[in-house]
Amino acid sequence: MSLETARAQAVSLEGAPGKAISLEAAQAPTVSLETAQAPTVPWALALMADPALPPPVVAEPGADRSLTTRQPRLSWPLSPVPVIIKYFDAPDTPFGPGHRGVDLAAAPGQDVLAADAGVVVFAGSVGGRPVLSVDHDGGLRTTYEPVVPKVAVGEQVYRGQVLGTVLAGHPGCTVAACLHWGVRRGEEYIDPLALTGEVGEYRLKPWGGGR
Repeated sequence: MSLETARAQAVSLEGAPGKAISLEAAQAPTVSLETAQAPTVPWALALMADPALPPPVVAEPGADRSLTTRQPRLSWPLSPVPVIIKYFDAPDTPFGPGHRGVDLAAAPGQDVLAADAGVVVFAGSVGGRPVLSVDHDGGLRTTYEPVVPKVAVGEQVYRGQVLGTVLAGHPGCTVAACLHWGVRRGEEYIDPLALTGEVGEYRLKPWGGGR
C-alpha cells in the first residue's frame, strides 16, 4: 500500500461513526464556568417556584449557623416589649443588697405572660405582695410580682400563656405600675435580660467586692 493510500484511509476513519478517533478528539469535553455552577439547593427551587416566598436566613461564611434560627431562652413577660425601669444588680453575697431581677413598666391590670413553658410552683403572698413562680426545663425558675394570679400551683403553662395581671404598688416604681421579673437557676440569680437576648446594664465594682 502506498503512503498516499494509507493517509486517505486514516482520514476516512476519523470521520466515520463508531470508528477510532484521534487522541485530540478523545479528550474530556471542556465545561464552561456558566455550566459548572453548584447544583440548586431545595430552598432555591422553592423561590423559583414562588417568588413571593421570603428569602431564607443565610449565615455569613464562618458564622455559627445555629444563631440564625436560635430562639431566645425566655420571652418577655409583657407585650409589647416594655420599658425597663430598673435593671438587674447581682448581690455580692447570697443575702446581700442588690436587685434580683428587672422592673418593667406596665399598666395596672396588664396581662403577665409566661416566659417559657413550665409548671406553676408558687402563687401566694410574699411580704404582703402577690407573687407567682414557674419552674422551667434546665433548672430555671421565673418569678413575677405583684401579680393577681389566674393560674394555680401545679398547673402546666405554655410559653406566652397569661399567668395573671399586674397590680399597681411595686416599691420604687416610677410609673403607674411595674412588673418585677426575676430568674434563678438553683440558688443563683440571673439577669433576665440576658436570656431574652437583650443587653442589660453593667456596673463596674471596686476591687475586693466592695460596693
